[in-house]
Amino acid sequence: MAQHRLRTHPLVLRRVEVARVVDVTPRMRRVTLVGPELGAFERDGLPMPAFDAPWFDDHVKIVLAADGDLAAALPVQRAHGIDWPPAPNRQGRDYTPRRWDAVSGELDLDLVLHGDGPAAAWAQSARPGSELWFVGPKASTVWPDDVDWALLAGDETALPAIGRFLDERPVDVPVQVVVTIGVEAARQDLALRAGDSVRWVVAPEGDRAALDDAVRDLDWWPGQVYAWAASESRTLLPVRRYLTRERAVPRTHVDVTGYWHAEPAAAPAPAQGPAAEAEPQPTGVPSPVPWFATRAALQLGLLDELGAGPRDLATLAEVARVAPGAVRALVGVLAASGVVTLDGDKVALGDAGEDLLDDEHEREEYEGLEADAVLALAALAPALRDGGPAWSRARGRSLRAEVEADADRAAEVVEGADVLPYVLTGLGTWPIWADARSVALGGPGALVVADLLAEVPGDRATTLVEDAVPLGVLREQAGAATTHAAAETWPPAADVAVSALGTGHRTDDEVVDLLVVMRTAAPRAVLVEDFTPDGLSPHAHEHALLSLATTGTAPRTPDDVARLAERAGWRVERHEALGWGVERVELAALDDPAQ
Repeated sequence: MAQHRLRTHPLVLRRVEVARVVDVTPRMRRVTLVGPELGAFERDGLPMPAFDAPWFDDHVKIVLAADGDLAAALPVQRAHGIDWPPAPNRQGRDYTPRRWDAVSGELDLDLVLHGDGPAAAWAQSARPGSELWFVGPKASTVWPDDVDWALLAGDETALPAIGRFLDERPVDVPVQVVVTIGVEAARQDLALRAGDSVRWVVAPEGDRAALDDAVRDLDWWPGQVYAWAASESRTLLPVRRYLTRERAVPRTHVDVTGYWHAEPAAAPAPAQGPAAEAEPQPTGVPSPVPWFATRAALQLGLLDELGAGPRDLATLAEVARVAPGAVRALVGVLAASGVVTLDGDKVALGDAGEDLLDDEHEREEYEGLEADAVLALAALAPALRDGGPAWSRARGRSLRAEVEADADRAAEVVEGADVLPYVLTGLGTWPIWADARSVALGGPGALVVADLLAEVPGDRATTLVEDAVPLGVLREQAGAATTHAAAETWPPAADVAVSALGTGHRTDDEVVDLLVVMRTAAPRAVLVEDFTPDGLSPHAHEHALLSLATTGTAPRTPDDVARLAERAGWRVERHEALGWGVERVELAALDDPAQ
């Protein structure tokens, strides 16, 4: 999948105060924020850089508390990142800075006053002196250099980003703007130039076709477009398909982001009397049947077929090459789960199905590594009794063995390293690089760390080290112009050996084997590992169980890794939490591995 270029920023928690409140329209409130923590400051003795939001669609996450206990909801600040401990009362919402003036130290946030969400409620009550905490931005998108014109489309929540783009013109090209608004009064004055165009479309908030129709009605200008859109997530599904499929805009030039998600309408209250009592309500543990049905529908190609439009049951049976009766049974479960809708014999994607096709990561929950880990849970009980990972019992070999043999599996674990640039912004400050002239790096995140290390001043050689299959994946991602060497065995004379996310897909014995080999390569080592589940994820407990199933151990703590390192002849010299559950552990070789 094509990736956008990003410029990462240190993640910093900041406290600010409201200086002014102005209603831009009856539906949009502008809150001007000020405070010393928009400049460089210290938190708990740690120096923090000044705020910066250089790109028009950067976003910050404001942190609120449902019960008013804000201290319990705030993240923990690290030297170069943050950690999000679990906090049931936390309410986080992302907003795009409408204006940032580093000279005056003023930050404007525009908040749409619709719905009864926590951010809208805060905006309604905001007054000069009101306190607000936020984090970010974590990164800025870098547009390609070949853009001839820009398409900016969205609903009212996109207006802060669109307005800032037109004010600041980060890319000096003509712009076509399309905005859907709920009422005529939501229009805003925009800084248009000669050659720009804007179209306002008044449509009800639940109208999923309005934005797509308006984008399709545009005159398509010649040259290379960069298409940017932000709106309610499901209204963007047809827009993305139109841009990528019908207009064939390269994915490197398409940025379509769901800024919010419409909740389904509440079901009507049941009638009174015996008839209402006769309808049982779901209770207990959710059935696994819809998960298996969705997985089967993806594997058979049914949902991809429905992505092109509604189909009848006979057509779906032909596409899947299965009996019509089997398709009907499968579709019945999918319809009850909202994955599809069924009207007679006519089948169409439901909301859940549209979300699934639109979100590659959600799809991987049914087809990829995580799905295979879920399937391995069937062997969890005997694995826990007898020892060893459920994965190995279910599949006949360890996950690491699969990574070494299967390029697709190796690519999946390498993809998990995309978190590292956000938490390694302080990598250049690590003292271990000061006298390191040769660094060998292994693990799924080896290329990320090597690329970041290449930006650190100093004369050092870097070598990517992996078994043949995962090394091939890393080399393909690095490209022909890379300056990193590559090897299938650890070089014997490195100054520092690095494992980046190398332990999370290994059993304890495999981790020890890795550390033993690293000890033959260098007298010092760095482990960059994801130890703690993400506190922002509602599925953190599930991920911990899946880790147990795949490696035979619950998510390892730094103490667990220290014990494994000692078995391999290392001692822990330094340990630091980097943020988002990622930590670094620096190791030094013991003189005698037996001690």
